[in-house]
Amino acid sequence: MAKFAIIQIAGTQYNVEEGKTYEVPKFIAEAGKAFKISEVLAVGDEKSFEFGKPTLKADVTLDILEQGNGEKVTSNIFKAKSRYRRRRGFRKEVTKFVVKSIK
Repeated sequence: MAKFAIIQIAGTQYNVEEGKTYEVPKFIAEAGKAFKISEVLAVGDEKSFEFGKPTLKADVTLDILEQGNGEKVTSNIFKAKSRYRRRRGFRKEVTKFVVKSIK
């Protein structure tokens, strides 16, 4: 098991590991550049675990892969006996990133 950290992005907490790819709701960052997160709530590995009160002085470096749209979610609306049918679709904006390092 590699090093992992619990980070906070836009009010939501994520458990991330070094070298893995994640897709989260869009946050402000440029694609193709490194992004440092200083709101690290906990850091750990196989042997130890350290958590902050409320944060730690640790850095998690993310490599932003792309800013784009997620999968399409469709919903159908149907009202009986009135011949009313609608189909709606929605694509959520997401940010894809790889965790480069946890220090």
